[in-house]
Amino acid sequence: MDIAKRSPHNPLLRPSDLKACIPGMEITCLLNPGVFRRNGKTYLLLRVAERPVQKEGKISFPIYNKEGKIEVLCFDKEDPQLDASDPRVICYKGQNYLTTLSYLRPVCSNDDINFTDAEDIEPIFGEGFQESFGIEDCRVASMEDGFFLTFTEVSPVAVGVGLIRTKDFKTLDRVGMIFPPHNKDCAIFEEKIGDKYYALHRPSSVELGGNYIWIAESPDRVHWGKHVCIATTRPGMWDSARIGAGAAPIRTGEGWLEIYHGANEKNRYCLGAMLLDLNDPAKVLARSVEPIMEPIADYEKTGFFGNVVFTNGHYMKDEDTLQIFYGASDEVICSAQFSIKEILSTLKK
Repeated sequence: MDIAKRSPHNPLLRPSDLKACIPGMEITCLLNPGVFRRNGKTYLLLRVAERPVQKEGKISFPIYNKEGKIEVLCFDKEDPQLDASDPRVICYKGQNYLTTLSYLRPVCSNDDINFTDAEDIEPIFGEGFQESFGIEDCRVASMEDGFFLTFTEVSPVAVGVGLIRTKDFKTLDRVGMIFPPHNKDCAIFEEKIGDKYYALHRPSSVELGGNYIWIAESPDRVHWGKHVCIATTRPGMWDSARIGAGAAPIRTGEGWLEIYHGANEKNRYCLGAMLLDLNDPAKVLARSVEPIMEPIADYEKTGFFGNVVFTNGHYMKDEDTLQIFYGASDEVICSAQFSIKEILSTLKK
């Protein structure tokens, strides 16, 4: 039951619309932007994935080395010790590498259709060993005392959640990793509940448990505790393999509304909704039986990694209209609108 109202202008951004920021690289994918409003404009913090122009018979990709400089590794495609079956991750001699290096790139728009590089905000690149494979999938919590950016830090040893605080995007307070490995999909609520801050996050386990949505609380948005699992995958359904939070939950009269992603065993990514109690957000009141958005458009079904719709950024356009921006097929950036009332009615059903 797809109830998304897709923009007729989709895709809004393709890799060819932007120039690579890293010398000698090409943009392979645009993915999953964080979203915020500032000075009457809509800003997207795109995840931009870049790699060297590929040569015949070779596979090459960039990483940050120990000196913090970008270094290109190159292997023969026919090397028997190379596993390049996944376009996103390759394995060489037992070590996994990403095929691209991601960073956060700000673009802005006056009309939510035409986006260009933001002249007043610089791109944000990975720093240090824990971000040596790049930073990915930013969520932006817009709060009274500034913007709080949560994102995935990727390195050879782990994947965890990093935090940057800023009031003006000129000065960035890089707090570091706030949720340890293996963790991602962290969305901070944009207001306190009682005297605590809350965040959704997604720890992972390859043995016991799985890729589930958890909630945690904090006195300061840096130190998190009282972790509780609030939603698991559901066998035989559209979200049977993994789930994860989208952007910050939305306060409604009926509860906190969270748009989340789910995937099945065939890596088909859809969006669903979850309703959390206003006073106790660890309590799930309702959850989508069917997706509210599925990869049905051509640009969602085919691309770098097809059959994917994935969002971690939105804002309320008016009292009922939710404007989301999303990555499609791990390659292009699109937008769609939802009616909050319509989402809530599907949850009641």
